[in-house]
Amino acid sequence: MQPLYVQTPLVESTVIAKAAGNDRVYLKLENLQPSGSFKSRGIGNLCQKAYAKLPPGSTLHIYSSSGGNAGLAAASAASSLSCPATIVVPTTTSAVTISRIQDAGASVVVHGSVWDEADLFVREMVERDSTGVYCPPFDHEDIVDGNASMVRELKLQLDKKPGAIVCAVGGGGLLAGILHGLREVGWDDVPVVAVETVGAASFHASMTAGSLTTIPAITSIATSLGARRVSQTCFDLATTHPGAVHSVTVSDAEAVDGCVRFADDHRILVEPACGTVLSLAYHGKLREVVGDEGSVVLVVCGGSNVSVEMLARYQEQFVAAAELKN
Repeated sequence: MQPLYVQTPLVESTVIAKAAGNDRVYLKLENLQPSGSFKSRGIGNLCQKAYAKLPPGSTLHIYSSSGGNAGLAAASAASSLSCPATIVVPTTTSAVTISRIQDAGASVVVHGSVWDEADLFVREMVERDSTGVYCPPFDHEDIVDGNASMVRELKLQLDKKPGAIVCAVGGGGLLAGILHGLREVGWDDVPVVAVETVGAASFHASMTAGSLTTIPAITSIATSLGARRVSQTCFDLATTHPGAVHSVTVSDAEAVDGCVRFADDHRILVEPACGTVLSLAYHGKLREVVGDEGSVVLVVCGGSNVSVEMLARYQEQFVAAAELKN
């Protein structure tokens, strides 16, 4: 059986390179995955392995919790495997994302104000279902290995190793996968820049404290980054990565600006969680972190929690806030 994810294009962006002040900038277009985000890699890998272990004639019911994208990836994987899926999402999840999960064929249950509460509830559901398989959004070895496939692709797509890789970090599955992949292909000296919004900076809090830290609440509009604590696997890989991991935060306004400018420059719509990475380049902060020499890969992680209307509303909100300050 073919993987439930696809090899995505690596596209050079001279426009973003000019804005960032870096030699060469490449975009790893994970928004082109079947579910619309990189989540198809890890979650698709986990679901496919669980399906392969089924005894003949057995059924599988996939359960997942999500701020949106992991749930959509689980629903997409279940559809490909002809399995039922139940996705539990917190109340912060947009109606657009819920509708997309349902359109993919999954049942949606709304529970809890943050992901942690939704995740606890879905685990209880799995315990009551003998056919149930729990599919966490980010913290599982099969998810990390699936996400590492991105780096295996980069090894084939680039003539030489990049000067840095930049990704968003929420619960840590993507970052852990990238770090695992870098070790696997012999690029463990490549630095990684992990970006969050200020109101969802659980990774930054942990790196600053030097130990795994739980933040009190998620206050960012980038709900896909809404894990109050990153996984232990992510933290351990980040703190032992030979190439160093740089933790950087941006504001919600900067993340939205990254989305808008990216849509203008590349005609691609991504959500604010992904806009964090783009804003770092557009606002010149990337050069401050990794310098201006060598190539940089920006992981365009994608995401379903976005629409033209949403971005316009956010823009109006932040413009109004700026005017009040002035």
